[in-house]
Amino acid sequence: MTISIKTSEEIAKMRIAGRLAGEVLDYITPFVKVGISTDELDKLCHDYMVNVQGCIPAPLNYAPHGHAPYPKSICTSINHQVCHGVPGDKKLKNGDIVNLDITTIKDGYHGDTSRMFYVGEPSIQARRLCESTHEAMWRGIRTVKHGSTLGDIGYAIQSFVEGLGYSVVREFCGHGIGKKFHEEPQVLHYGKANSGIRLEAGMIFTIEPMVNAGKAGIKQLGDGWTIVTKDHSLSAQWEHTILVTETGFEVLTLSADAPPPPEL
Repeated sequence: MTISIKTSEEIAKMRIAGRLAGEVLDYITPFVKVGISTDELDKLCHDYMVNVQGCIPAPLNYAPHGHAPYPKSICTSINHQVCHGVPGDKKLKNGDIVNLDITTIKDGYHGDTSRMFYVGEPSIQARRLCESTHEAMWRGIRTVKHGSTLGDIGYAIQSFVEGLGYSVVREFCGHGIGKKFHEEPQVLHYGKANSGIRLEAGMIFTIEPMVNAGKAGIKQLGDGWTIVTKDHSLSAQWEHTILVTETGFEVLTLSADAPPPPEL
């Protein structure tokens, strides 16, 4: 396994790509409301990335081994959809929760982030799941520093989530990122403290826990991309791109309107 340690020049480019990805989420926020379709959200984000930011939407035509090319510029996962939801003509309705997953390419480098949105007024259960998943992500992020381990991240997330009675999706994980959309290492959202690869300053990867209100089981829909919970329970996900530093971490995808870290 070869894990890329980014140079100062690469880190500078990753900061730009990450900030731009976060700013797409800031831009789209006022449009996420009752009656808009996920296709319309996709088009708004696509046009903003291409025409305003001068970016390339990384998901568009992305085709990992065994997959048909992804047909849209963002992922939109609603309610019991776990990840990789394909935008379409479905209109958002009051009470929905939706994850918008954005990956930009700027000057050859990727920035990757996702955020949960409430459509109208969510249920108490839905709000609690989204807030808890956000906190789980940050609990994982806060373990990151030179010399800590990937297992520390997974343990922090898993122990918190399962303590609330939720489940961590295991088939999908965070990943290294840079010139490639997906690089080594894989960043599991479950695990044992002080186990696995030791982190080094200059590593960049995503932390993006997917948390189900019910059981952890998932399945893929017929479009070849959209992942849903087997038991139809709600699912939430948050994602940031993280740089390991000598003293801790830097979140590269923070933007002006990103929800602040929870107080722990």
